[in-house]
Amino acid sequence: MARAWRIEYEGALYHILSRGNEKGDIFYVKADRVLFLDTIGQMSERFEIDIFAYVLMDNHYHLLIKTRRANLSKAMHWFGTTYTRRFNNRHNRSGHLFQGRYKSIIIENAAYLIQLSCYIHRNPVEGGLVKRLADYPWSSYLAYGYGKPAPNWLSTGLILSRFHGGSERGQYRDKVQKYSNEEKRLWEDFRHGLFLGSESFVKRLRKEYLPEKTDIEISSQRGATDNLRPDEAVDKAGRILGCHIDDFSKKQRVRGQLKEKRDLMIYFIWQTGSLTNEKIGSLFGITYSSVSHSVRSVRSKMTKDSKFRAYCDDLYSQFKV
Repeated sequence: MARAWRIEYEGALYHILSRGNEKGDIFYVKADRVLFLDTIGQMSERFEIDIFAYVLMDNHYHLLIKTRRANLSKAMHWFGTTYTRRFNNRHNRSGHLFQGRYKSIIIENAAYLIQLSCYIHRNPVEGGLVKRLADYPWSSYLAYGYGKPAPNWLSTGLILSRFHGGSERGQYRDKVQKYSNEEKRLWEDFRHGLFLGSESFVKRLRKEYLPEKTDIEISSQRGATDNLRPDEAVDKAGRILGCHIDDFSKKQRVRGQLKEKRDLMIYFIWQTGSLTNEKIGSLFGITYSSVSHSVRSVRSKMTKDSKFRAYCDDLYSQFKV
């Protein structure tokens, strides 16, 4: 699994997402959710983390946070291992609870916090757990929309302060209810799978935090150094490999050299970090799990065959130009 690239600095804003291992539940009973929130509170105090919003789904969670110190990795490592250990002890189980590493999106400024909090709070409705957000107790929505009691570590002031001229909570409720019509505009500013903000914000962080030599094992560094649009990436990979995406997407079965070219094309596009596995799969007419399999196949062959590795490196160097 490719390692995540973490940008850390004092006052950084993040949207955090983590899923259960193999899409399994991370909460079995109500007490687990209480335990989770208690552990989040301890993390907030110990590592000086401001928590602006949260939602606990059955098999994943979202957080909206600010790190007062440059310590995201330390804080999240402590939280992940601590909650897993406590959860395992409670249920007499062992092994991983979360699926790999948490995902973090770094946010440019507070203007995005309102929209992200709406996105986070709408999860229970979008996920079909409830029909009314007011009926879901395991998020910070009730604290924002209705002033219900909340953990003392939850910071609602910054987001609510951006509403003026009347009831802040009433305006927030209206914003969340109407947010589904606005969501597309938010993700138009989602860049390289890592940043939410303007191009100037991305350029500044690349200049300050991206190493001179990019680590190809870190997927978010791959994406941050690549300015190709998804359609450009597909066309360029096809030209280099002497094929076209229609060669694959219109066939039910792909074998032999054609399959090798398809796997390489998928691998090069995956390397850019510009498309999710699901979106890559839709381009090629395959499932997202088949995309993962193609990437693993290429990486495995590169590890075992030095000539193939050199061949791939040469092609990828052309792709990056």
